[in-house]
Amino acid sequence: MTAVMIGVDPHKGSHTATALDATEHELACLRVRAGRRQVEQLLAWATPFEARTWAIESANGLGYLLGQQLVAAGEVVLDVPATLAARVRVLSSGQSNKNDPNDARSVAIAAMHAPMLAAVPVEDHRTVLRLLAKNHTDLARWRNKICCRLHALVAELVAGGISKEVVVSDAFALLESIHPEGVAAIERHRLAGQLADELVHVDDQLKLAKANIRTAVAASGTTLTDIFGVGPVVAAMLIGYTGDPFRFPTSGHYAAYTGTAPIEFSSAGRVVHRLSRRGNRRLNHALHIVAVTQIRHAHSPGRGYYDRKRAQGKTPREALRSLKRRLSDIVWRRLVDDARRAAD
Repeated sequence: MTAVMIGVDPHKGSHTATALDATEHELACLRVRAGRRQVEQLLAWATPFEARTWAIESANGLGYLLGQQLVAAGEVVLDVPATLAARVRVLSSGQSNKNDPNDARSVAIAAMHAPMLAAVPVEDHRTVLRLLAKNHTDLARWRNKICCRLHALVAELVAGGISKEVVVSDAFALLESIHPEGVAAIERHRLAGQLADELVHVDDQLKLAKANIRTAVAASGTTLTDIFGVGPVVAAMLIGYTGDPFRFPTSGHYAAYTGTAPIEFSSAGRVVHRLSRRGNRRLNHALHIVAVTQIRHAHSPGRGYYDRKRAQGKTPREALRSLKRRLSDIVWRRLVDDARRAAD
């Protein structure tokens, strides 16, 4: 039975699928409208290909829903990064035109020659933690925007504006003490009051988000919170954005994914390592939070490690990067041990 790779180029309004055999010969091509019957139509079309594997470009992006629907139907689905599919399209001969069928073909070819591609998993508690962590991050960013807008308006109403971090009660007290004169000042005062009201609403949402995260992290049974500097929010970020820890064979692979492993930048016999900007930046940010928290507390294990690196002649930034790399290894081992314990 010949194995068939079905590449899918997903879009908001439609999905294009191309089936290739082991010799990269195109067997069939189909374009379906994105809607309730999309999976039904794709599965009916793919029925002749019994030994099939689906490869979806950006299965965590535009192809997210389709990928999850196919997995729920018992199909094997691979996640193909958009950059990998683009390279295949550009380097392929005679198929470099940018259109949906060629994009789907490129996705299938990329999946056939990239054995390390991750399979799309069934959603579990890790997905819940990732959603909660993202919601908390979005709320915190929105609160920061509101505070910046409030600072700007108040600074135009009273000299010095709000001289410190915005506290809702202080903001209301300050606004009540201001008696604007002129139509422009009155309108600024009204808009500032609206922002203060919105700030109250966002603060309530943040409190609820943190409570939900604490509950979800406790339900996960993780031991990450035993690490100094890892609270429920950071633990949710580490678990949610890591996903299945077994997809990383070693701690080095995980460090590369988190962007904490330095990148070799060598030429003509001169070996140089530089800061990595690759990997998952949310995981890198979470590890940065843990590292900075440990450095600030003299009794933490990370502070001792940081001081030893400084004594070896490393700059503060270099010592911080070394600590983040060490924390990446610790987190990976905890995640693997937790996953094994949950599987037993």
